[in-house]
Amino acid sequence: MFAEFFVRALVAGLGVALVSGPLGCFVIWRRMAYFGETMAHASLLGVSLGLLLDLPLPPTVFATAVLVALALLGLERLGGLSTDALLGILSHASLALGLVAAALVPNLRVDLMSFLFGDILAVTWFDVAVVFGGGLGALGVLALFWRQLLASTVSPEIASAEGMKPGIARLILVVLVAAVVAVSIKIVGVLLITAMLVIPAATARRVSPSPEVMAVASSLCGMAAVVAGLFASLNFDLPPGPAIVAAALLVFLASLAVPRRLIMGSR
Repeated sequence: MFAEFFVRALVAGLGVALVSGPLGCFVIWRRMAYFGETMAHASLLGVSLGLLLDLPLPPTVFATAVLVALALLGLERLGGLSTDALLGILSHASLALGLVAAALVPNLRVDLMSFLFGDILAVTWFDVAVVFGGGLGALGVLALFWRQLLASTVSPEIASAEGMKPGIARLILVVLVAAVVAVSIKIVGVLLITAMLVIPAATARRVSPSPEVMAVASSLCGMAAVVAGLFASLNFDLPPGPAIVAAALLVFLASLAVPRRLIMGSR
């Protein structure tokens, strides 16, 4: 059958797609695509700090991403700058600081390119356990707060009137996105994780009659992209991370062929 490394890569990729699908829906609904990129750059900073300070990478990456997310929320409260301007500042600052920190690591023996573009074929069963442990935990929190997150996304004013707290919902969401980025960085890389959050969700949005269906469809689209991308990588000697994202793009383009009247008719 298939080599063990390929099986590990397939299982890990499916785990990333499973959890990034529903969260990607909120990224699409809240127009937070640039936030996902900011979290990815913050993750690279976390990798560099972990290497520099000799700390375990997954918790260091998660903590760094969460701190950057909290910095964004704090700066938004101060006012004066739009959210996209703040995201631009934090995104590029995180990337620059990450590269500076990496340059300070003595005798760096880690290939940072693997963190930029992912190295899914090199994942271990421990990496798979981290992906599924963190991913299932994130999905559990998402399911627990689904109604509150959805209501706050549709209308923060109505959610507040019903006794919900949109600010808390936003905090939960940014922490969940940070967690998913942290556990996914070794699989698809810093530069591609945003694509895995956005493209499957954008595909599912075109063909889904309800938010719940869209969340499931987004995961399925991501899983299809993982399977197609990995087999394309195996058969045509392509880099697996970019191949997965390219497959996700093809699935999205295929969804454009679905007649609009069929989509509207299902709603």
